[in-house]
Amino acid sequence: MAGNSQRPNRRTSNKKGAQVGSGGKRRRGLEGKGPTPPAEMRKGHVKNRMANAKARQSARRPAARRGGKGTSELVVGRNPVVEALREGVPASTLYVQQFIDSDERVREALKLAADRGGIHLMEAPRPELDRMTNGLNHQGLVLQIPPYEYAHPEDLSAAAYDDGEDPLIVALDGVTDPRNLGAVVRSVAAFGGHGVVVPERRAAGMTAGAWKTSAGTAARTPVARATNLTRALEAYQKEGLFVVGLAADGEAEIQDVAALDGPLVIVVGSEGKGLSRLVGETCDMRVRIPMPGGAESLNAGVAAGVALYEAARRRRA
Repeated sequence: MAGNSQRPNRRTSNKKGAQVGSGGKRRRGLEGKGPTPPAEMRKGHVKNRMANAKARQSARRPAARRGGKGTSELVVGRNPVVEALREGVPASTLYVQQFIDSDERVREALKLAADRGGIHLMEAPRPELDRMTNGLNHQGLVLQIPPYEYAHPEDLSAAAYDDGEDPLIVALDGVTDPRNLGAVVRSVAAFGGHGVVVPERRAAGMTAGAWKTSAGTAARTPVARATNLTRALEAYQKEGLFVVGLAADGEAEIQDVAALDGPLVIVVGSEGKGLSRLVGETCDMRVRIPMPGGAESLNAGVAAGVALYEAARRRRA
C-alpha cells in the first residue's frame, strides 16, 4: 500500500566518488599541504641548489682536519725577548731570573707581558734557566713560545670557497729560512691571499723569527703543513686550482699567464735550488719573473710578493 511505502535511506558513509560540493575532488585532494617550506628545501630553487652544492663539498672534505702542531720554542736574551713581545709573538710564559739586575729591557719585558695578559710570569733561579736553555746566555730572561697549530692544506681552499672567493695560496718548496716564511705570510696578507702551505720536513716553520718578520699578520693568515707537498698540490688541482711554479727558466712570463685571476696556487722554491724536480713536474705551468736589471734570482719573500701583486691586480681588473 502507498501509505506503507518508505523511501530508501541514502547511503552517505560508504558512498564512493566525490562528495557534494567538493568540485569533483576527492577528500585527500582537499587536505592542506602544510606551511610553505623554506627556499633551501624547495626543489629547483636557487637556494636549494646552493645548499646541495655546499653539502656535497662538505662531504668531500673531512671535517676539522688539522696539519698538526709544531714544537715549543724558547726565546733567550733580553733584546730578543723584548723584540718578540713588541711584535706580538704568541707566548705562554716569561721566566725571570731571581735577584736579577733590573734594567730598562727587563722592566719593558715585564710591562709588555703584563699588559698583554695571558702570559705567566715565573721567577726561577739561574741554574734552572741555564738548564732550560742548555747554557745559552739568557741574561736572566727566557720567553716560552707555545707550539704553532698548523692548518690542513684543504682548510685554506675551503675557507676561500666558503667566503665566495677564488683561493689564492702560496706553497713553499725547500724554503728553510723562517724570515722568508714570515715575509711570505706578510705578502699573502697584504694581497688578499688565503694562506701559505709548507712541507712538514726540511722546511721553515712558524718560529718566533717567522712571527716577527710577518709583522703581526701571522695572527690572521693561516699556515698549513703538508706531509707531502706534491700530493697536496695534486689535491688542489683536483679541486680546480691552477698551480703555477716560479722558475728562472719558466716557459712564460708571469704577466702573460691568463689563469692568475682564478683559483690559484703559487709555488716558490728556495733561492739557491729553486723548485725540486717532482714539484716542478707537478705544476701546471712554470713561469718566470722578468728582471731587466740582470739579477739571477729573487729570494722567496720578494718573488712571492711580485707574483701575488700580479694575481691581485688581475682580480681587481
